[in-house]
Amino acid sequence: MGTSDEEIDRLLGKLTPHARALLLGGATTWRTRAEPAVGLRELVMSDGPAGVRGEAWDERSTSVLLPSASALAATWDEALVERLGGLLAAEARRKGVDVLLAPTLNLHRSPLGGRHFECFSEDPELTGRIGAALVRGVQVHGVAATAKHYVANDSETDRLTVDVRVGERALREVYLAPFEAAVTAGVRLVMAGYNAVNGTTMTANTLLTDPLKSEWGFDGVVVSDWGAVRGTVDTARAGLDLAMPGPDGPWGEALARAVADGDVPEAAVDDKARRLLRLAAWLGALGECAAPRAGTPDGAAGAEGSPSGGPARGAEPSAPEPSRTHDARALARRAVAAGTVLLANRDVLPLHPERLATVAVIGAHAVRTRAQGGGSAGVFPQGEVSVLDGVRDALRGRARVVHVPGPRPDGPAPPLDEGICTDPRSGLPGVLLRMLDADGRELYAERRRGGRLLEPRLVPGAHTVEIRARLGARTGGSWTLGVAGFGRMSLALDGRTLLEGDFPRLTDDPAVVHVNPPPQYATADLAADRDALLVARRELAPGTGRATVVVAAPPAPDVTAALSEAARAAGAADAAIVVVGTTEHGESEGYDRTSLALGAAQDALVRAVAAANPRTVAVVNSGGPVELPWREEAGAVLLAWFPGQEGGTGLADVLFGRTEPGGRLPTTWPAVLADAPVTRTRPDDGRLAYDEGLHLGYRGWLRHHRTPAYWFGHGLGYTTWTYETLTAPSLARAGDDLTVRVRVRNTGAREGREVVQVYLARPASALDRPARWLAGYAAVRARPGETVTATVRVPARSLCHWSVAEHAWRTEPGPCRVLAGRSAGDLPLVADLEVVHPPPA
Repeated sequence: MGTSDEEIDRLLGKLTPHARALLLGGATTWRTRAEPAVGLRELVMSDGPAGVRGEAWDERSTSVLLPSASALAATWDEALVERLGGLLAAEARRKGVDVLLAPTLNLHRSPLGGRHFECFSEDPELTGRIGAALVRGVQVHGVAATAKHYVANDSETDRLTVDVRVGERALREVYLAPFEAAVTAGVRLVMAGYNAVNGTTMTANTLLTDPLKSEWGFDGVVVSDWGAVRGTVDTARAGLDLAMPGPDGPWGEALARAVADGDVPEAAVDDKARRLLRLAAWLGALGECAAPRAGTPDGAAGAEGSPSGGPARGAEPSAPEPSRTHDARALARRAVAAGTVLLANRDVLPLHPERLATVAVIGAHAVRTRAQGGGSAGVFPQGEVSVLDGVRDALRGRARVVHVPGPRPDGPAPPLDEGICTDPRSGLPGVLLRMLDADGRELYAERRRGGRLLEPRLVPGAHTVEIRARLGARTGGSWTLGVAGFGRMSLALDGRTLLEGDFPRLTDDPAVVHVNPPPQYATADLAADRDALLVARRELAPGTGRATVVVAAPPAPDVTAALSEAARAAGAADAAIVVVGTTEHGESEGYDRTSLALGAAQDALVRAVAAANPRTVAVVNSGGPVELPWREEAGAVLLAWFPGQEGGTGLADVLFGRTEPGGRLPTTWPAVLADAPVTRTRPDDGRLAYDEGLHLGYRGWLRHHRTPAYWFGHGLGYTTWTYETLTAPSLARAGDDLTVRVRVRNTGAREGREVVQVYLARPASALDRPARWLAGYAAVRARPGETVTATVRVPARSLCHWSVAEHAWRTEPGPCRVLAGRSAGDLPLVADLEVVHPPPA
């Protein structure tokens, strides 16, 4: 980490222009090139924001899974997020990873955004502060973080080609702001997105130079999103430094030729190579002391996405896993409670175990709690705890827990798992994976744990992937069976062909091709408690990836009967916990949502349970906003997000009052989609216009004088608070930070934590401004009856605006209003101050 710029220049001088150019492309899907002449080893990269997958998609190589990014932002707790960053760094070191492709700093512009769960919030200040905290937490342990996806990559529809049209002021004040915060925090890499901004693809956009490298002074590496580089000269002449993945692509030898031909300046390549060597030096990967990384160079289907660079080894972990300790699980559990948002509570929560004889836990999501979102950020967690498991553990020996699944949620059939199938060769739980040659001869075979096989091992001569499973149907009737992938595929049951055909790849999106290919379905009658042999095959063809997924779902229960059973169980219990949420195909990388509805069956389930028992807690298991038409009917509404592997334990802590729900909304939740001021994610003629300018999120709600279901910043605890006084200076000098003090009193019966939020408003401004905007926040704790003062720093930038005419930050003099309270819609305290310019020196 101590290599000087002079030493880096000396090492660079050892390399020919050709060798320098070759350094700037990937060696495999997840590794950069080594260069023995300067002692440079490969740098290993990995997704993702909620867990470190490593280089291979293999369910046997598990990872610690934290709550989703939206849940981390809901903590409004930078110290905790820094600690979680340290946990990710420990996981990265365990897996031999140098560079973590996180955090995602794009904004929740529209509630329909498919990748909400991987992004922090709708607000640039909150996103910047939480993102910077994660960067610090990761990098203090010697692992490099990556701020992505630069910039305005805020929706998934046509994400590879969409041209986002956004005004310069909104770009600076809103969309670039979180990235600037990450650069200030010292982030080592910035990832250029797939999209274009104002007519130019991001990998060739001048925004990579100005403001990123020039104005902000970013001296790290700008890496492309995987497969985002489509040309050689335009991207090489821009601020992009590293084109991933490798070994093929538009850079490599093509870049070396462009330099030799004079189409790309040597100086541009030298700057890129210098940045890469500087990163390697910081990582301890350069020179005589470069340490080899653990792990394997095997490629992985790619999320940020590309085809694998090599075979997935798929070995069981053989060494102890130092980050998967009791302390790591405890920290992940604490994070669940800290981000859980209590949206509404009618004296139902917390539940007191000593007063409970029977608790009904209802819903399919209670037993298959969705721990993470879909797409490239996915990992295979170890030891997931469902809501049902968490409640059972918390009440063991104290109360009876009854589970009723209710109606089946809308959505696709899930992949086969160990619970319903066995490997026909060994008889052990799981499936048999075979690789066959063109004549059907077996080249390789192994038992795998489930039907989602994104990287079946490639062996010489491999022609066909085959997955065999003996399916044990506990429920008789018409089952839905399927296989997902591209190309020639077939599915057979007990020797009878259910489907066969050639299914073309209709998209270039790597998240779809390599992570979430579309399934093809068939139905078949299965007898209860009788095994049937299921065989799926797909041929390996160029450009179709090799992801193969086998899915199965039993007959859907009768909705009316399922609702009646749920209501009976709830009515017979002392309390009911009903869990509803989204599916993997509702919130995932690769596409946006078309609706915020959970579906008629899930809405009816909550209503039936709440009608049967007034002590009903509705737990919402989603990564972003959903419509809650029953929110006034449930006794309490608890937002669990995608809570990671410790979801059940952390939620049980909240449900039974061991800890307070610490979360505050990082995004405004509409009552119905039509109320939201910004919903559009679909481009028109390839262009997506950010016509709302500065007014996204709660700013848009305020501009249009609309009231949402729940405001940005909203969240209840297990005590109550009174906001007493706001103290602010009477004058604010342009260019100086402000200090605002807010006195609050805990008026409830137990100790609690309050997130005190401070907003600014300029009602007399001559400029277009939001009605108000978040300028700072601070959390305080107090015992019952205690008064405490929150000290909130308001950075000078919060008073600035971007002058398009002057291409600079400016501060408008005049009156300013300071507001303090619990959310963007609940700000009882107001103070006025005057913004003045200091006299010239």
